[in-house]
Amino acid sequence: MTALTREQQTEFEAAAFRRLVAHLRERSDVQNIDMMNLAGFCRNCLSNWYREAAEADGVGISKDQSREIVYGMPFEEWKSLHQKEASAEQKAAFESNNPHK
Repeated sequence: MTALTREQQTEFEAAAFRRLVAHLRERSDVQNIDMMNLAGFCRNCLSNWYREAAEADGVGISKDQSREIVYGMPFEEWKSLHQKEASAEQKAAFESNNPHK
């Protein structure tokens, strides 16, 4: 493996993050509950991790601001455009798989 400088590592991680966010914005058909059930994280988790990283560096950022960064629009707008009511099966799977209990 090629040795990376700390700056390169940070640049590549940031590029991967930007690509993941872009992909999630393009795939608005994929519901957060399905992501949680399959992968154990969702867009909200990603926005929370972003906010926590900012706060760890002394930068105050609100929940709404970090969600807008990930969703590409205010969260309430995204919900009204893309979020569907979770089925009974999705809710049951979430309850049995949720690591945040």
